[in-house]
Amino acid sequence: MIANHILSIAIWSPIFFGVLILILNNRLSTRKINYVALFGSLVSFIVTIPIYKNFNTALSTFQFQEFHHWIIPFNINYHLGVDGFSVPLILLTSFMTVLVVLISYQSGIFKKAGYYSAFLIMSGLMIGVFCSLDAILYYIFWEAMLIPMFLIIGIWGGSNRIYATIKFFLYTVLGSLLMLIAFLYLYFKSGTFSIIDYYYLPISLEVQIFIFLAFFMAFAVKIPMWPLHTWLPDAHVQAPTGGSVILAAIMLKLGGYSFIRFAMPIAPDASLFLKPFIISLSLIAIVYIAFVALIQKDMKKLIAYSSISHMGFVTLGLFLMSPLAVEGAYIQMISHGFISAAMFICVGILYDQTHSREIKNYGGVINKMPIFTAFAVFFAMANAGLPGTSGFVGEFMVILGAMKENFWIAFIAATTLILGAAYSLWLIKRVFYGDIGNAKVGNLSDIKSKDFIVLGTLASLILFVGVYPKIISDITNSSVLQFIELISFSKAAIL
Repeated sequence: MIANHILSIAIWSPIFFGVLILILNNRLSTRKINYVALFGSLVSFIVTIPIYKNFNTALSTFQFQEFHHWIIPFNINYHLGVDGFSVPLILLTSFMTVLVVLISYQSGIFKKAGYYSAFLIMSGLMIGVFCSLDAILYYIFWEAMLIPMFLIIGIWGGSNRIYATIKFFLYTVLGSLLMLIAFLYLYFKSGTFSIIDYYYLPISLEVQIFIFLAFFMAFAVKIPMWPLHTWLPDAHVQAPTGGSVILAAIMLKLGGYSFIRFAMPIAPDASLFLKPFIISLSLIAIVYIAFVALIQKDMKKLIAYSSISHMGFVTLGLFLMSPLAVEGAYIQMISHGFISAAMFICVGILYDQTHSREIKNYGGVINKMPIFTAFAVFFAMANAGLPGTSGFVGEFMVILGAMKENFWIAFIAATTLILGAAYSLWLIKRVFYGDIGNAKVGNLSDIKSKDFIVLGTLASLILFVGVYPKIISDITNSSVLQFIELISFSKAAIL
């Protein structure tokens, strides 16, 4: 019985615990709220493990499907299912929620019940996005998850949090409205909101282009792609550490995932027609934004711009439309989830002790925090694409895929290996090495066991995926081939 509803349990269990924490807020001490939040996040993570364990990697079809009629007059259904693209992202979401709770344990965050609740509810809603096979259900989860992040930045963010929150909300909502219009057109064309049915719906090239661009505005904002990226650095700078972790590790991946699930297979002819345009935007993001990262004075902003540059590899790999490049793009999504989360946690650890993110206010941190510095340097190297780490695998696969397409695309993309090393090493040199910069740095103390466990776990995962990427590619392989088949099929030709 439980096995038949495993996806619903994965979605609603963190939401249940999030609501429970809100109910118990005035009845429990902060200490007990911490325990409930940790227990809820662990249960939610454990629930997702059977999805991975029982997933049949040989099948390209959607598995663990749940179907219930919901709004019958409009043919809107509660339809869930997962494929090779969904499963790793579901695990990543539930796992990162556990880490966010752990890193927030001893922080001085006020209204902790509301803080934990927002993350748990958001975790369930994001898993809902990865599981939805009904367009309206997907849209509801997609829009609803903005509310917890809006509150996280708006309530627990920095001094300029209102500006960052409104900017984040406006960018994402406006893009989402265009996506809704595309869904409504597809509904009136097909009579259904079933995503699977949309894959085989004949559509002319002209209409596909409009549908693709509507999806593009929603998904490109979420990734974010240049030039729709300006909300992200502001959101990261103002967000608390946990907000930055989830924003970078999970929310950015929703855009890449949605390109795979919607834009490209629903509008394959338009995807091919606009391929040069998307590849150009991706290369601009990879190179130009890397240069922007080089001149940043705020550590969070530097990592935020680095994220935009690295996510350029995701869109580049997807629109190269080869199995190798698509596989690389997906591994890059998972890898970036680990690396970006780790780097934002490192910044959060420093900020908690010094209350500064300005690079100029540091120097010589290694003298006071040698263990922490070892982790930070490792994550920076992974971010730069050090061989043996997950940061290298995805980018290398995309570059190889680009080489088969066009030498110059591969050449331009490969410059990120130099630029990534430049801003990562520049950051490490200024913050961690040299003489102790000031009294605040002199008073720093090294990480305790909780932070060591969190950073050690992320470091282990980055190494493991870097050495053995098959743990991801084995899951996605069948889905990648199915995806390539869908985008290779001309819908316009059969009209």
